[in-house]
Amino acid sequence: MKLSTSLVAVKKITCNKPRSIFADDDLEKAAQLILESEGVINPIVVRRINLQSYEVVDGDFEYYAAARAREIDPRKGEMIGVFIIEPENEDNLTKQVKLFRNINNNTSGAETFNSKDLEKFLNNLESRFEKITTQLLEQATTNIKLENEIKELKKQIAKKVEPLEFFQKLPQAEISYRLLSAGLMNKAKAEQIAETAVHEREKEQFKSINDLMERIKVPHGKKMVRGISSEKMLDIVMYLLSDN
Repeated sequence: MKLSTSLVAVKKITCNKPRSIFADDDLEKAAQLILESEGVINPIVVRRINLQSYEVVDGDFEYYAAARAREIDPRKGEMIGVFIIEPENEDNLTKQVKLFRNINNNTSGAETFNSKDLEKFLNNLESRFEKITTQLLEQATTNIKLENEIKELKKQIAKKVEPLEFFQKLPQAEISYRLLSAGLMNKAKAEQIAETAVHEREKEQFKSINDLMERIKVPHGKKMVRGISSEKMLDIVMYLLSDN
């Protein structure tokens, strides 16, 4: 039987060894090379678990490098070349894997997990922890900044203008004109928003900004959708603040 490689989706492969035993920098470099070459130079050996999944038998580093390549570019890193252990080739492939592993272990050093291996593992773990901690701190800082900006904006709104009054009291033509002159939307959309706002407030006054956004709806194909998004409402509020 001739030995040949197969292409398998990386997401269908699992590995029993932890990713943390390999240095992040090494995996990153290997992943970039895989993307540049669009494949691995050494196909990994996998065993079929079922029709849709496989597990790594040999080539743990290559697998995790391929997994990182897929994270970077899902399209280019989607597939990886493998040798699949099937019933008809299991004996030969298993013998090769054992033989080559033994040769590599004998030439590269002790097979046991020594103090250097432990130090490398801890360094990698510490590096990953620092990265995660930095990301969490950055996210927390961003959230705090956003909360402060919202609080400040609410203070300014309370002092200078009540956004509901813009839609509660102004005539339809005035609402449309000011939305259009501020460059917040095109003429047709501004007129549509103004007309809907007047129609809705005649039925019942708006209770809040959220109530206003929920009730001002415009046709979009066969559906009725919000006429003013949260982002657009923020633009309108900022315009009102600068205009008063």
